[in-house]
Amino acid sequence: MDSITALKNHLANNFKGDIEDKSDVLEKFSHDAGLLIVRPKVVLFPKDTEDIKIAVRFVHENKKKYPDLSITARAAGSCMAGGPLNNSIILDTTRYIHGIKNLSDSEAVVLPGTFYRDFEPEAKKLGVMLPCYTASKNMNTIGGMVGNNSAGEKTLYYGQMERYINSLKIVFEDGNEYIVKPILKTELDKKIAGADFEGRIYKKIWDIVSENKEMLMEAKPKVSKNSAGYYLWNVWDGKIFDLTRLIVGSQGTLGIVTEITIRLVPIKPVSRLFVIFMPGISRLGDIVNDILEFHPESLESYDDSTMSLAVKFLPGLIRNMKLWNFIRLVFRFIPEGFMVLFGGMPKLVLLVEFSGETVEGINQVIDNLEKKISHYGFKMRRARDEFDSEKYWTVRRESFNLLRKHVTGKRTAPFVDDVIIPPHAMPDFLPKMRKILDDYKLLYTIAGHAGNGNFHIIPLMDMTDERNIKIIDEVSDKVYDLVLSYGGSITAEHNDGIIRTPYLSKMFKPEIITLFKQTKAVFDSENIFNPGKKVGGTKEYMMKHIARS
Repeated sequence: MDSITALKNHLANNFKGDIEDKSDVLEKFSHDAGLLIVRPKVVLFPKDTEDIKIAVRFVHENKKKYPDLSITARAAGSCMAGGPLNNSIILDTTRYIHGIKNLSDSEAVVLPGTFYRDFEPEAKKLGVMLPCYTASKNMNTIGGMVGNNSAGEKTLYYGQMERYINSLKIVFEDGNEYIVKPILKTELDKKIAGADFEGRIYKKIWDIVSENKEMLMEAKPKVSKNSAGYYLWNVWDGKIFDLTRLIVGSQGTLGIVTEITIRLVPIKPVSRLFVIFMPGISRLGDIVNDILEFHPESLESYDDSTMSLAVKFLPGLIRNMKLWNFIRLVFRFIPEGFMVLFGGMPKLVLLVEFSGETVEGINQVIDNLEKKISHYGFKMRRARDEFDSEKYWTVRRESFNLLRKHVTGKRTAPFVDDVIIPPHAMPDFLPKMRKILDDYKLLYTIAGHAGNGNFHIIPLMDMTDERNIKIIDEVSDKVYDLVLSYGGSITAEHNDGIIRTPYLSKMFKPEIITLFKQTKAVFDSENIFNPGKKVGGTKEYMMKHIARS
């Protein structure tokens, strides 16, 4: 009897959810929004936490008998790094394990399969938000945001997902559900004294973070956001011991999150967008640092290639918009059309968003900013209203989806899609990075979070050409070496997954990689949870599973 037959037999009488292994289902779950294909053997759709516990216990208890068994939690599948892919069991949370259990003006309790697009309007009714939403907020779930330590256009001001977790419920490898939250040292000592499964986890992680404190702090990426590796440096701050800071961003490799309690923040009543059109990038670092002095809520960017492709595929946006809004959007781009006609396409567009209590206060800030940066001589404009602003955000948020759906003969190939470097280094870094891409004659777009120095590079490639498989490896090596030479991180918010785990040894010393392996073993001694991400991933496996179409 093979492992999946044994699983199905075991679940037949006590698993309330759905068990599916038809070819079309396996095909759907064999890819995410990235470049990889890994075909699972079965997909489970649990009805509740008890179903998750049953599945985890079976995998844990039968791992030695069936070494191929493992289980990967999956939500929307919007990851670009292969994070939710597995060749054994996929556990989908979006079919049944979704919804808002509790919502107030300060926090919410949600299930992991809850789509952000469903949560956002409910929170807005109370005048609050979860501010670390991504550009793909219409696609992703809150469980996925926890797994990836999500970030987005408001991260410059508000920070990543890890800041907004009050507590988590999680099923660990023993098949039991635990509550994880920040605790004082006295509470930690009590847990350790228990010497049970939970106590052993707390004891071993305490040993790792306390005995290696200096080395971990040295290894902590010196950029404003990061999703590479396990965040061991964030667990103990000298007063609070917080395992949620380790579980967030771990891509389901330490356990399966079943409930999330998140902190919410008030939505500021007034928001205005200031747009800067840059003819070149040589002054990028200077102008970004000037802008940051005014504390914008967002500082985003996209390049001329992104703008050109977005304009080319603009009709594709009509599927996601009401006809009248689409027509208004097209007409609102007329001033930019004249600007391009007479002055050429800007090399970079900067979106600077300010939020506050009054229109007058925001206008005063923008007045002061405009005076500060007028000497650059760049074209600038203030969006007139929210709809005027939305045309720029549409290009920024939808460019990747438009590329995925409309480019023929080539496909989006995100593999160096999330690098981050200190903002002051951008003018020196960007030409060098573009030279690497240009040397390989790649067609690509660049967009990202300029205020953080975080850029998303999306090449378009013909993956039926085997030469491009080699190019992916070579370009990854060169770009990551360049990023690390500036003290950056190979992934700010998209996480390691299959596509970047093999390169973590470039970013972290062998001693830190060893601590990552020890951390994985503490939570997951049998390697049953989402294997091959964070630790254990290889280039050979990654290259073998790159899509050839």
